[in-house]
Amino acid sequence: MKNSENSISASRRRRLLAGAAAAATLLVLSTGSASAAANCIKGDRKAPYTIGWANIYSVPTWMKQTEGTITAEVEELKKAGLVKDLMITDAQGNAQTQIQHIQSMIDANVDAIVVIAGSSTALDRVISDACDKGIAVVNFDSLVNTDKVTAKINTDSNEWGATAAKWMVSQLGGKGKIIVMNGPAGISVSDDRRKGAQPVLDANPGIQVITETNTEYNVAPAQEAMTSLLFANPEIDGVLSLGGALSAGSVLAFERQGRDQVPTTGENARQFLELWKEKGLKGWATMQPNWLGALSVYTAVQALQGKDVPAFVKVPLPVIDDSSIGSYLSRADKFPADGYIYSDYDKALFDKLLSK
Repeated sequence: MKNSENSISASRRRRLLAGAAAAATLLVLSTGSASAAANCIKGDRKAPYTIGWANIYSVPTWMKQTEGTITAEVEELKKAGLVKDLMITDAQGNAQTQIQHIQSMIDANVDAIVVIAGSSTALDRVISDACDKGIAVVNFDSLVNTDKVTAKINTDSNEWGATAAKWMVSQLGGKGKIIVMNGPAGISVSDDRRKGAQPVLDANPGIQVITETNTEYNVAPAQEAMTSLLFANPEIDGVLSLGGALSAGSVLAFERQGRDQVPTTGENARQFLELWKEKGLKGWATMQPNWLGALSVYTAVQALQGKDVPAFVKVPLPVIDDSSIGSYLSRADKFPADGYIYSDYDKALFDKLLSK
């Protein structure tokens, strides 16, 4: 009888040990699954979600078009039962106001916040606070310094500036006087493009930067700034413009002053591309796709659903030159006269970018 009891006890011990091992394995697997979740995500939020779009300013046409891709993506996600509401704010260029707007979104307990930062540093605390509260935070275009976000989405602004500068060096044969046109100072996308260009300029001392300027990404202030520079500088061989509206403003200023056009870099702004073709410019451009906004909303929802998303999503930069400008201009009538001609996008493209 005693041997039988010992046998039963041993059998029970084996079953208990096996059960403990299985539980331990399950714990390890579940822990692994939790650690694979995207940053800021706690798994306690359920669809349909409320999305916050904390815009730094809405006046530039690029921003209006970008907001259009965000609202269009939200409508698609509403149809799929994944999004309930979209909260939109406009800080009118004031980073402190943007902080207050983001705090209001946190207080309203939105499920995700999509943001273009008005300052690379000022938003760090409030962005981190949102992340700590389990809100998906997706930052695109102009980035914050903190990594306490779900994802950052951008093209490579350093590469943008470097490639533009290399083209300018090639066009001028390594020698000439140029003007550099930058976007607003303190905005990461503007500062990073300029930083990317500098090593190329340093490596080519024959290229002399005679002056540079910072303006809003709008044609009118860019044209005004370039007009002043033209009066002060009788000899200009090239314009290293690091934004599309800036380039259009530059071309118009040269034309208004009766100056010969010079090699000019830029972006996919419709007006710049049309002036390029009309004036027979020597030009180069790339694109900061407006659909980065739509991709940001899509990424936030993917993360909220428990899917792992990259901490940084790098969107490749296309090259617009004489061989490709026609393909952009052929679709110009689909975009505002003062807008940007951006490429098509869909869910398949988004999934591809998120899988890298």
